[in-house]
Amino acid sequence: MKLATFKEIASGEQRLGALIKNSDILLDLNSAYASYNSLRPIEASKQVPSELLDLLTLGDAAIREARDLIRRVEQEFMAGTFRLKRGKQTIAYKLDEVKLRAPITHPPKNILCLAVNYLDHAKEGGRPPPENPVFFTKPWTTIVGTEDPVIYPKKTKKLDYEAELAVVMSRKGRKITESEAYNYVAGYTILNDISERDIQFNDKQFFRGKSFDTFAPMGPYLVTKDEIADPQNLKIQLRVNSELRQNSSTKNMIFKIPYIISFISDSITLEPGDVISTGTPSGVGIYAKPEPKLLKPGDAVEAEIETIGILRNYITEEK
Repeated sequence: MKLATFKEIASGEQRLGALIKNSDILLDLNSAYASYNSLRPIEASKQVPSELLDLLTLGDAAIREARDLIRRVEQEFMAGTFRLKRGKQTIAYKLDEVKLRAPITHPPKNILCLAVNYLDHAKEGGRPPPENPVFFTKPWTTIVGTEDPVIYPKKTKKLDYEAELAVVMSRKGRKITESEAYNYVAGYTILNDISERDIQFNDKQFFRGKSFDTFAPMGPYLVTKDEIADPQNLKIQLRVNSELRQNSSTKNMIFKIPYIISFISDSITLEPGDVISTGTPSGVGIYAKPEPKLLKPGDAVEAEIETIGILRNYITEEK
């Protein structure tokens, strides 16, 4: 499933949706569940709520309910019998009728981020590869969705990008073994770890320079793990104004996803909706040769990961 948190443009109401395969149609899961099962919306919301985090918190049974509903709708779509409305109730929208938000708008914790998790990125920065995962966090107030502006702060001198695969957890767990790790994964999305390099390097740590509001674009969808055969073999790219800047694969991670989950959960309880961003490959702007290629107001930035989609944002000067 490609799950999305969205706002219907006309009403502004936030909803939980799923993209119908091979289409530009987003199914409103709560409305569709109520309609197909002849339930009142309040009853349906107990099975398929309007927040993705709430759906994950309900557990595997709720995910199965959502998947069964989507399969039923997709069968109708393939047969040519699906309609955006059932009676008077709107159960789906065309993508141009909605505004996609970040799939998880307020995770239980700060976003958990890995630094220097690709060998080529370590080399371009003149660092040895780390012996153990290096973590920092970004507060949830950094999160924005696809097509949203990334604010270029007035004090900024060196604004940079980092395309990353983000893992979203589905279950609560502590001391998770590597062999069990994928059982705790809900799915995957894209995160662009926007960074103010002047502050980052002057502070000699990551948090402040990476934690300005809007510095964590995320999306466009949460792709459930059953849709991705091997998350360690996905093409990952980033473009600025259509110029390819990053071009790699998640197979080049130093620390793989099962190890990352096991390492974190050895000391921290992971919860449904927790977001782990797994680091960026080489090609960031600060290390470009012969001179840095940093972001500026007006730039369009596209982070793309195979199977998940394109996360597009625009650099907008602070007013």
